[in-house]
Amino acid sequence: MMDAPVQAGRSVVVGPDGGDSFWQPVPANGFVRCILNSAAVGAQAPFSMGTQTVAPGAFVREHAHDAHDELIYVLDGTGTVRLDGEDHALAPGAAVYLAANSRHSFHAPPDAPLTYLWMLMPGGLDTFFAAIGRPRTPGEPAPAPFPRPDDVAEIERRTVFGWTAQTQGPAS
Repeated sequence: MMDAPVQAGRSVVVGPDGGDSFWQPVPANGFVRCILNSAAVGAQAPFSMGTQTVAPGAFVREHAHDAHDELIYVLDGTGTVRLDGEDHALAPGAAVYLAANSRHSFHAPPDAPLTYLWMLMPGGLDTFFAAIGRPRTPGEPAPAPFPRPDDVAEIERRTVFGWTAQTQGPAS
């Protein structure tokens, strides 16, 4: 018996300002670009991919993804990733693999942003960013820092998070 042919997705090129982009609330501030995901291209393996720019002196709260693996590749700036309680320096060209349930946070230095590419498998991080952010047009000035939505814990539960720090300050 022959296996059914595998359906291939469609190939796509996204330009430097393409994809959906969202300003992010405190404590990360900055913005994300949600560039590609498996649904948009019909990929066989589920994923979502984009970039995040963490504003100077800001951070991404400590969190874990209970059913997702994440890849990070630093594009610009320096900073720190705290991985399971241990700090690691980040600079352009650094790569990080985050296994499911790894507690991690990202910290930008006080004087410059940190930008990295992220890829989440099986995907869904783009849905989270859209739910908590505000639409962004490339080139527009950053808004004043704004709070996370009141229902952020519910948004985290229904998207890709198994655990998040409930504090506003840097993870300790």
